[in-house]
Amino acid sequence: MAHQRTQSTTVPGGSHAVSLKVLRLSRPTLATQTPLPHTNFGSGLDIPPKASLAYPSADQHSSFPLTPLLTLPAAFGAAYLGETFACTLCANNEVQEGDKRSVSGVRVTAELQTPGDQAGTPLELKSADGTEDGVGEVAPGATLQRTLKHELKEEGPHVLAVTVTYTETLHSSEGGASSGRARSFRKLYQFVSQQLIAVRSKVTERKRREKDVGRQWVLEAQLENVGEASAVLEKVWLKERDGITSRPVNGGEGKEAIVLKPQDVEQVMFILEENDKPEDSTIRMPLARLHVDWRSAMGERGSLTTGWLASRGK
Repeated sequence: MAHQRTQSTTVPGGSHAVSLKVLRLSRPTLATQTPLPHTNFGSGLDIPPKASLAYPSADQHSSFPLTPLLTLPAAFGAAYLGETFACTLCANNEVQEGDKRSVSGVRVTAELQTPGDQAGTPLELKSADGTEDGVGEVAPGATLQRTLKHELKEEGPHVLAVTVTYTETLHSSEGGASSGRARSFRKLYQFVSQQLIAVRSKVTERKRREKDVGRQWVLEAQLENVGEASAVLEKVWLKERDGITSRPVNGGEGKEAIVLKPQDVEQVMFILEENDKPEDSTIRMPLARLHVDWRSAMGERGSLTTGWLASRGK
């Protein structure tokens, strides 16, 4: 995580016997490589260009930067609106062999604070076998792992609050338990959810020669990649309100997927029509919501839904 704040209920008597690691789960990417330039010093200082390659090949003159090797992200990366945020929480038992302490009843809970919910929403945690979160026993040197998934629906700063509670028991030199106490600590991880696809729309009513027919509109939408990563638009479609039908002029479901690199723009257009003639055509009315389904460069799904796009009225 890029920013971390820690709140701990540390009590006098030593450090915590349990530590916490939070790792974001994301798909790996293809490793890149840059060959060294060819040199001819003639003094034994020349380094073979392939010495810097992650995946050397028989072609000594190849300068292709991508390799068939996969690599995990080195940093937290960007979190985009519409993606599913996933991470794993690891509670590690730091008790060493011969220590007079033991740990039991380890439990991990998490909540997410968003711009619209400062109090925080409890998150559902899963264990490795897919069961719901519960109290776990962790042997010395072992780890209790829990995973969470949450769809990012708000733009702006988010705070992931993780709380670890456990029971620490002190043992006497004879091996018996002398005392036990409940301990807990809390860590806060901050990240920002930002837009990947920005939508600008315009609704224009078309003049119709026929009488006693419903109104008709042209909906134009401009989709811009405002993030730092490429995106593949899989589907752009409308969810109309009752009494409205639509058909795509371009960007419909049958169109091939479109690759949007950072700062690229794609424009789509739809024709909307009322099924019946309205009694009052001066009223501004909602028409449809625009849905955009996309994938990241490594196939992670994302989606975006606009608010109601409305006619201007007369």
